Amino acid sequence: MRTPPSPLATLRAVFMGYLPRLVQLRGWVVAGLPLLVALGGLGVSILLRLQGGTMGTDATLVLYHQGLASVMVPIMALVAAPAGLREDLEQRVLPLLLVRPLPVWTLPFARGAGWFLWGGLWLGVACLALVPLGLELSVLPLHLLALLLAFWAELAFLTLLGLLFRRGTLWGVLALFLWDPLVRILPGRLQWFTFIHHVESLTGTRSLQVRAHELLAQPPMDTAAWASALTLLVLGLVCWAAAGWKLQGTPIGLSGVEGEG
Repeated sequence: MRTPPSPLATLRAVFMGYLPRLVQLRGWVVAGLPLLVALGGLGVSILLRLQGGTMGTDATLVLYHQGLASVMVPIMALVAAPAGLREDLEQRVLPLLLVRPLPVWTLPFARGAGWFLWGGLWLGVACLALVPLGLELSVLPLHLLALLLAFWAELAFLTLLGLLFRRGTLWGVLALFLWDPLVRILPGRLQWFTFIHHVESLTGTRSLQVRAHELLAQPPMDTAAWASALTLLVLGLVCWAAAGWKLQGTPIGLSGVEGEG
């Protein structure tokens, strides 16, 4: 009787076997989203220079936060997360994969790791493209780290939602594009439960918080940069682990219906 593969061997095999999907249409959509912001910023910069002006640091930070962190990273996670286990469950691919006695709990992270590395590569390219537009080179590493950690946490979060609920993508859209922007008007500690808050805390950007005279504006909550970085990192780990636990306990068959909600 053959010995079942170890979790590490399974993780490595699934990760390597899944890499070709990253250069298919969905993978290029994920790559193009952050580049769209960079190219848009470049176009605006060229127009301003033709008129004798420049974008400046403040405008570039707005492009970073409102374009990359608040919009493109969540969309990247929404595009990438369903590309893994949920689609394999619905298309009956995963049951065929599990004909061998694999450690099922490793699969969510094995699938997600490739998407994280692929998306992180293009987020890095987009951040570098913002430097000529006005983003200071000295803050580039911290701003890139904030995007990577946000993508890490959001991708894991959406992967878990996709396993918990049949309409997990819808719940993810509500969380990332309805709840998260409320950070501007959420009181006190509730701001801590948004991704945007931790990105801004990690980058040390307070200039983009709402002004005190704006309707319903709340004072921004102070969170140390290291605490926000740790929060996003741990949240991602917890969600990947929970996704593995959920998949481990999900009955998977060739004709059954998996998922809830």
